[in-house]
Amino acid sequence: AQDILNHRRVTDRVHAAGGRIAMQILHAGRYAYGKDCVSASAVKSPISPFAPRALDEAGIEKQIADIVTAATRAIEAGYDGVEVMGSEGYFLNQFLVRHTNRREDRWGGSYENRMRLPLEVVRRVRAAIGEALLIYRISLIDLIPDGSTWDEVVQLARGIEAAGASVLNTGIGWHEARVPTIATSVPRAAFAHLTARLRPEVRIPVIASNRINTPDLAESLLATGQADMVSMARPFLADPDFVAKAAAGQAALIAPCIACNQACLDHTFSGKLTSCLVNPRACHETELTLTPATAPRRIAVVGAGPAGLSAALAAAARGHEVHLFDRAAQVGGQLHLAASVPGKEEFAGLIRWFEASLAASTITTHLGAEITPDRLTGFDEVVLATGIQPRAAGIPG
Repeated sequence: AQDILNHRRVTDRVHAAGGRIAMQILHAGRYAYGKDCVSASAVKSPISPFAPRALDEAGIEKQIADIVTAATRAIEAGYDGVEVMGSEGYFLNQFLVRHTNRREDRWGGSYENRMRLPLEVVRRVRAAIGEALLIYRISLIDLIPDGSTWDEVVQLARGIEAAGASVLNTGIGWHEARVPTIATSVPRAAFAHLTARLRPEVRIPVIASNRINTPDLAESLLATGQADMVSMARPFLADPDFVAKAAAGQAALIAPCIACNQACLDHTFSGKLTSCLVNPRACHETELTLTPATAPRRIAVVGAGPAGLSAALAAAARGHEVHLFDRAAQVGGQLHLAASVPGKEEFAGLIRWFEASLAASTITTHLGAEITPDRLTGFDEVVLATGIQPRAAGIPG
C-alpha cells in the first residue's frame, strides 16, 4: 500500500501537467545481481558472477503471477498503462532464444514453446488491466549467438499483438552483446531500419529507439514512415526540458546526450544512483538546487572549458552578473580535443550547446587574450577554472 502511495506522487504530478505515464515492468532474470536469480535454464551470463537457477513449472507460474500483480498495482497507483520488458536479454527474452533456453518441456524446444511465456504474460496482464495501455518491448535483433531470427521476431510480434498489446516498443541487442548498440560510436538511429521493417507486419503502433537524441532526427523517422512513435531515455537525463524546448523551437538549447554511458548505465550496473555527465542535476534535483541569489554579485569566471562554462551558466541562472574569460578564441577548452577523437564526435554537439546557452544568457564573454590579475579587479568573486598543466607522457616522437 505504501509503494502505491509513493508512486501516486509521481502519477498525480504527471497527470496534473497534462501528461500520460506508463510503468515499465522489468524482470532481470539471469541479469539480476544475486545468487537467487532465475532463468529458463542454468546458463550464466558473461556479465554477471551469478549462475541462475532453472525454473520449474511452479516457478514459472509464480513469475507470471508476480508480473501480473505488478501490472495491477501500477494501474492502482495511477499509471495509464504498463510496458512489459521483453528485450535487451532480460527474463522474457531469455526464454525466447536457444542461447539461454535449453529446456525440453513445453517452455522450450520449438519456437512456439519458447514464445509461450511472453505470450502468456501479455494475455494475463491484458486480462488484469482491462483497457489500459499495454506496451511490449520486443527485441528486434539480439546480436548474440543463437538469437532470434527475423521470422521469429515477426511471429512473436504478431503473437504479442493478438495477445492484447497496444503498442510495440523496440529494443536492440542484449546487454552482453559484443556489438555496441548505444555507445557514442554507434551512428544515430542506426537500428531504425529494423523498426521500419517490422511496422508493416503488425497493425499496432511501433516505436523506434536507440541513439535518437535530437528532435529533428526523431521527426525525420516519423515523417519518412519508419516508426509511429520515438522512444528516448538518456536524452531526458541530459535535458529534462527536451520536449518543452523542442515545442518552443529551441532545439539548440537542448543539452545533448553524448552517449558516453558513464553516469547513467555504468552507475546503474554498479549499484549507484543514475546521473548524467552533461547534467549532474539529473536524479539529484532536490540536492543541487539553483535558487535565485538574494544579493546578486559581480563574478569573473576564468577558463571557458566545461567546468568554467558550467559555473558561469549556473551563476548567471541565479541572477549574478557574470564575465567569462579565456585566452583561447573559442569556448569549450579540451572538449575540442575530445570531439576530435574518432567515435567521440557527439562531444561537438556539447560544444554547440554551450555556445547556444551562452548566447541566450546574460553572460559577457572575453576571449582571445591572456588574463592578468589587473583585469580581475572590481569583481566580488573570481572562479578559477583554468584546468591543469598536462603531464608529459615521456614517449619519444
